[in-house]
Amino acid sequence: MSYLTVGLILILALFAIRFSNRYGIPALLLFIVLGMFFSIGIDFGDYEFADTFATVALMVIMFYGGFGTNWKMGKPVAKEAIVLSSLGVITTALMTGLFCHYVLGFKLLEGMLIGSIVGSTDYASVSNILRSKNLNLKYNTASLLELESGSNDPTAFTMTMVFLSAIIGTKLSVPVLILSQVVLGIVMGCIFSFVIGKLLKNYSLESDGLYAVFMASIILVTYAATDLLGGNGYLALYILGIYLGNMEFKGKRNIMFFFDGFTEIMQIGLFFILGLLSELPKFIAGLPWALAIMLFMTVIARPVTVYGLMLPFRLKFNQLNIISLAGIRGAAAIAFAIMAVNSPAVLSVDVYHIVFGICVLSSLIQGSLMPFAAKRLDMLDPGDTVLKTFNYYQDKSEIGFLETRIGPNSSLIGKKVKDLNLTFDFIVAKIERNGKTIVPRGHVTIKENDLIVIGGAVHFDKTGHELTEFTISKGHKWQNKYIKDLELPHNHLIIMIQREGNEIIVPVGDTLLLEGDKIIMIKAEHPLEFPLANEMAT
Repeated sequence: MSYLTVGLILILALFAIRFSNRYGIPALLLFIVLGMFFSIGIDFGDYEFADTFATVALMVIMFYGGFGTNWKMGKPVAKEAIVLSSLGVITTALMTGLFCHYVLGFKLLEGMLIGSIVGSTDYASVSNILRSKNLNLKYNTASLLELESGSNDPTAFTMTMVFLSAIIGTKLSVPVLILSQVVLGIVMGCIFSFVIGKLLKNYSLESDGLYAVFMASIILVTYAATDLLGGNGYLALYILGIYLGNMEFKGKRNIMFFFDGFTEIMQIGLFFILGLLSELPKFIAGLPWALAIMLFMTVIARPVTVYGLMLPFRLKFNQLNIISLAGIRGAAAIAFAIMAVNSPAVLSVDVYHIVFGICVLSSLIQGSLMPFAAKRLDMLDPGDTVLKTFNYYQDKSEIGFLETRIGPNSSLIGKKVKDLNLTFDFIVAKIERNGKTIVPRGHVTIKENDLIVIGGAVHFDKTGHELTEFTISKGHKWQNKYIKDLELPHNHLIIMIQREGNEIIVPVGDTLLLEGDKIIMIKAEHPLEFPLANEMAT
């Protein structure tokens, strides 16, 4: 495939996203259709490459899915999500397998294999629909669905391995396989979470861009190490993502910006390749089977499972209905189908195209119905609480926050917030005092050692003004000098100093420059822009 073709595919994918947002068709379905369209002119049947790409893509999707999960929102519904992601998958898979055998006439083990492959809901599809359609569902249902779909692939993967082994004739201990997959996945995820969390808190990389490289490396190492020990790497990555995504550390903003785009590319590539791998005649031939299975799962298997398992939790009727509808099958199922095709198992049915058809129909029908059903079932709540952090708004929007510590001789001690006379469009966002947060009402008095956090719009320099950055080396002429004694030109101004340990110092005339200090300085295009530079420094 030429570079020109790849470029055109990515451009068309971007238009597909806009089309999806406008007309309510799931974007991931459009990527599959795009792949199927290109398959007409491209002879692509490399299941091994597709399997490798699907594994890497799911690694990224699972990690970043956990990374973007707000645990404070998900914790209240964690029990329900865990039950659905484990017992829910098993129940759905077994019911679907029996339907394939007794109604459609498949061999029992092959029917169970297909049921296992499509047993889990797809995180990418569910999350894409919830976020792109702004489906802020009542009763924390969106968090429940994301937690379920993000954590249920290991169960489906384990069941797929069990029935594949049974078809091949491999002798294995089912309990041992299940325990090793789940337990080792959880243990390895927790171990890597603890170790990487400590590293991110205590060590800083030289370049901000290296944080994304570091995180990509950790994803590969975590998956490979867990898989090597016999655990489920996807589960370990999801746990790692949740842990790191809910802690604050330097470089998180860079990681989010990188993985926002990278995850999107991997999703586009994955669904496109899955569509490219399909053959239109085989897809059409398997469509009746796929439609029958998809309808059975949507109308019977998923609702029976949801209503039966959620009975002890006493969820509301409309909530149970929307959870039942949200059982969308997608990339994970197709990836497991590719794994089945690549295995030594001799199958009498076209597993890939049947599963592919189930996922396409599920995404099209269930995905398109989700926004309509949410409104009809009165599950939309525009005023529902969404918990964010200060760091979230800095990471994902144009809002920025600055902090300053009130020193012992500050003129601000004893002043009230309302008397600060903030001339510019800034607001005192919060005050931290002795480890506690103080809401900055107008009557609040500022005290020594308070940490004042000020919020405002982030500056984006459209002019492209360059900043000069250099480090004070040993013997530098500025070493051990005060800024007021530097005799800077009128069009030069030191605007920030970064000291060892990433300490940020706001420069004033009495600031002493030390060896190792990183100096950031702006130079105006015209001297008149800084007519009093030395005076400002004092």
